Formats: sequence, structure tokens, C-alpha cells
Amino acid sequence: MLFRDFVEELDKREMIVKIDREVNSDLEVTQIIRSQGERPVLFTNIKGSDIKLISNVCSSRKLLSIGLGIEEKDLLRAIIKSIENPSTPEIKNDFEYNEIDPNLNLLPIPKFYSSDGGKYITAGVAVIEDKEYGLNASYHRAMVIGKDRIVLRVLPRDFHKYIERGNKRFAFCIGNPISVIIAAAISVEIEKSELDIANTLYPINLIDFDGVLAPEAEIVMICEITGEEEKEGPFVDITQTLDIVRKQPVARIERIYIKKDPLFHAILPAGYEHRLIMGMPREATIYREVAKVCDVIDVSLSIGGCSWLHGIVKIRKRKEDDGKKAIEAAFRGHRSMKHVFVVDDDIDIYDPHQVEWAMATRFQGSKDMIMKREKGSSLDPSANPITRETTKIGFDLTIPFDRDKKFFERVEK
Repeated sequence: MLFRDFVEELDKREMIVKIDREVNSDLEVTQIIRSQGERPVLFTNIKGSDIKLISNVCSSRKLLSIGLGIEEKDLLRAIIKSIENPSTPEIKNDFEYNEIDPNLNLLPIPKFYSSDGGKYITAGVAVIEDKEYGLNASYHRAMVIGKDRIVLRVLPRDFHKYIERGNKRFAFCIGNPISVIIAAAISVEIEKSELDIANTLYPINLIDFDGVLAPEAEIVMICEITGEEEKEGPFVDITQTLDIVRKQPVARIERIYIKKDPLFHAILPAGYEHRLIMGMPREATIYREVAKVCDVIDVSLSIGGCSWLHGIVKIRKRKEDDGKKAIEAAFRGHRSMKHVFVVDDDIDIYDPHQVEWAMATRFQGSKDMIMKREKGSSLDPSANPITRETTKIGFDLTIPFDRDKKFFERVEK
């Protein structure tokens, strides 16, 4: 579903909070978004811009299920199926965009927190092409450092490798189709395109913008990596803590294309939308890895674990070592994860009380724990800030095979 079609559908269902009074994009939008919890918020009158701003549209699994036209319970398996069966999108020839001055001051780009290094584009998906590997789509927060210049947070992953291989021009897309919003957060093999995954999840079209392919988004900026580096940050990340300031690549905005009456999508850092978009695709990669070693039922990256650092895996235990195998596989599926908890099929992984109950009644630290020291997430402020080395722990909260199972089950009647 295209972004504006999705917003229109949510509007029909009366799921959007509309703010028609004038609102400042610096800090004030943050207060209002946070006050609405998971509810989508549409700002029709942003001070200094003619463009509407919308946030929280992908803040819950229910909203994503609407955007993809599938049942909420089928989301995880639909993402897995799309990863395993990617398909190439069609290129659309009709051009329904207006070109505006490449001036970022025309866009309602927020400064979310007083500690931020500047105004930030947070829902931008960078689409870049390589002759050998094809198209890559990934999220990169972008701090505005001039009317036509941004500094991007770039991790040493695929986008970084594409740049190293000499690919400098890319499309920076805001207000993407819902399947692109999800797929761009998935980590897969470099030769597998996230846009192909998106196309299987929900069909999309690609458009040729001045020799650069991009999905049909609300706003498409054609950018070029300049070869310069500037300081990026501070920035409040998914853990609701400050990420450090680093020297990062600078990009120059060559052109800006917008749809008629465009919608600027802003993801509130550390908000519900940020956590769900970033975390849920990792649940799919964890599921895929655990499924290789045992009978996995469900996976959740818990809200209390910032939807990033703590994972809960539900399995149907067949062998004594299934719990420990699931732990090792889960860490392979999401290398930024710090703690993982493996539970039996009678535990509701979305209920933290049940997970804690399983730990209290089924876990012995001397034999049911795996601990290792290795590279973790740069988002964990307790990890080594230089090497990212951290202590990872897996907790096997499943019922031991050498004990009478009836003494480990909850008596409810």
C-alpha cells in the first residue's frame, strides 16, 4: 500500500489524531506525538512549511497489518516468506512528481530533543545501486547541516560497502510504501535486495529519477556522497539514551521531487514507531535461524528491552538441548541482541509476568545459562564504546527433560 493510501485508510477508520493549529517542528511536535502513545498524529500546519507532517503511522502491529492487508497474527510469517521468496518490482514510467528547489528548509524537518545535534530526517530510506549487487535499501538517520547538505549515520554494512565500491548517488526517500518501510529495516545477504523483499510483502513500483531508481514515496531526494565527513549527533536512539557524536559521511542534495500535497513522515526517536520498525524485522531473522535447529513457535523483541537488546523465543521442546541450541541460533539471527530468553510453548511471550514466572520456576543459573563476550550493539551504552564488546547471556527457561513435567506446569483449576 502506498504511504498516502495507507494514511487515507487510517483516516477512514478514524485512527488518526489531527492537529490543525500551528505547531513548531522543533521540540513541540515531539511533545504532541509522545502524548498520543501509539496513535498516528497528522500535523496540518507546521510553522515555516507548507508540507504536512505525520508520525506514528507504523507504531503498532495492528497498523502494519492494515498497511499490508493481512491479519496481525500473520505478520511475522509474511515477512519471513518475503525474505525467502523475493520478487523484482516493476518500473513505472508515468511521472507524478513536481520538482522543487533542493532546499531542505522547505521541508518540516523536526528537531526532536533539545540534546539533538540538529534537525533530523528519521524516516529516510536510502536506495543505492551497484552493478554487481543490484539495489540496496536501508535506513540512515540524517542530520541537516545546510540547506542542501546532510550528514548520515552509516554503519559498516551494505550501504557503506556500496559507497566504498564507488557508488555515490542515491535516492533518499520519505513517506515510503508500507512494505518498503518494513523491508528496509531487514538485514539480509548483500546480493538480496530489500526492495525485492518489499515487493513480495506487498507489490511496489520503482521510478527512475534522473538515472536513480526509487520506490514511489511521498518525497524523493536525489543525493550524492561528497567524500567529506562532519560530526553527526548527539542523537536520542532507540534505547532512549544519547548516541555518541561521530564523524560521518556528508551528502549533497541535488534534487527534490514531491508528490502533490505530500506527507512528510517523521519517526519519533525512541518512540513506538521507531522500536517497531527497527525491531520487528529482526524477529523474523531470529525466527529463521532458530527454525534451523529446533521447532520455533514465536519470537518477540520486548518493549522493556528497547525492542532491540532483549529477545524472547518460544519453542516446542523436543530434545534436552533445544533450549541452548535456540539461544545460539537467536544470537546469530540478531547479532546486536544482548540477552535472549527461551521459553516453552505454554508461555505467552508478550506477557512479561509469564516470562519472569518461567525464569523463577524453571531456570537454574548453574546449568541453564550461556554467557559469552563478543561484539554487540553500538546502541548499548554499557558496552565498550570503542570495540562494542559486551557480555551476551542466553537464559534457557524451558522445563528440564529429567524432571516430572507436572511439577512445572501452572495449576489453573
